[in-house]
Amino acid sequence: MTGSAVKSGGISIHAVDVAHGVPAANLSVLLTRYDPDKIEIARGHCTENGHFVHPVSEGFGVTRGLYEVSFAVAAYYRTNGIELPEPAFVEDAVFRFGIDRVSEHFHIPFKFTPWGFSLFRGGA
Repeated sequence: MTGSAVKSGGISIHAVDVAHGVPAANLSVLLTRYDPDKIEIARGHCTENGHFVHPVSEGFGVTRGLYEVSFAVAAYYRTNGIELPEPAFVEDAVFRFGIDRVSEHFHIPFKFTPWGFSLFRGGA
């Protein structure tokens, strides 16, 4: 079977502002597929519980390939009244990852502060 013939398990994202111990409500997220062709897959903001709610979570638009997710960390903190240096140490957190087994679910937990972040494939 090819990647296009297999139902996608989807990509889910959960973001937590660990500096303040809260879900990252309204954090801006951009998900792009880079290979085999560059296309924006999803764009939006995390909900009050830090989840990125989008059809991509159910597999919409997800195929085998190389992906990039970008989180607007500095904009999130500035919007929430947190003073940051100019430029911020972390303006945007960018993570590239590959999907080979399209039928599997890819959960991306994002933990961050103004000074660093952690991104990995978590359990769904």
